[in-house]
Amino acid sequence: MRTLLSRVAVPLLLVSSVLSGCVSTSSTGDAVLNQGNWPICSVIGGLAGGGLGAIESSAWAAGGAAIGALTGGLICYAQDGDDDADGVFDRRDTCPNTPANNAVDSKGCPPRQYPVEAQAPAPAAQDEVIVLSDLGNVLFAFDSAELTAQAKDLLADVSNRLTSANLVGVKVAGHTDSAGSAAYNQGLSERRAQSVADFLVSQGVPANKLTTVGYGESQAVADNATDAGRAQNRRVELHVDR
Repeated sequence: MRTLLSRVAVPLLLVSSVLSGCVSTSSTGDAVLNQGNWPICSVIGGLAGGGLGAIESSAWAAGGAAIGALTGGLICYAQDGDDDADGVFDRRDTCPNTPANNAVDSKGCPPRQYPVEAQAPAPAAQDEVIVLSDLGNVLFAFDSAELTAQAKDLLADVSNRLTSANLVGVKVAGHTDSAGSAAYNQGLSERRAQSVADFLVSQGVPANKLTTVGYGESQAVADNATDAGRAQNRRVELHVDR
């Protein structure tokens, strides 16, 4: 019995020694033989086992080849190589052949990428336009840049909205109807815009944030052929930039 076991064990130990000598367990991917190469290991083991068995007798050659092939395959399959050099042993690598230098998770797979929700662009800042016209309350005395009492009340209320820290500037634009010459109306619109700006400053609006412009009768918003239309055209617009 001891002789039989010895004859079986000798090829097995020799095959193991041969394969163990040529197998690396390196995790850097430079293993000569590793899990992916178990068929090659089986062939080498079979040849080695058959050759060693033949030393004993021809009858032992086939058995030695079988034992060597099985042992070689098992030894190779047990190795922890890193065939794709991603830093994860082949035994745990569920994503083989990952491209070199790519980041991988603990299973050797590229990290899952989640779509980034696109953020809507911030709306562009828009000027606030405050329009005061003669259609409601008369703003100025007839043919004058003098503010009426009703106009001062309106502007006092508006000025409360123009003293915040986020105020960038206010453009005061004066407009007239078409009664009279264009040149006269141009000058009147400029004087009226300046009158409104001066009153806003008296109410605490910073003077350095106010500009004035007159457009005369050039930018009518209603029909100058009617009283209501002319009243609507006689107006002051405050273009507020925040």
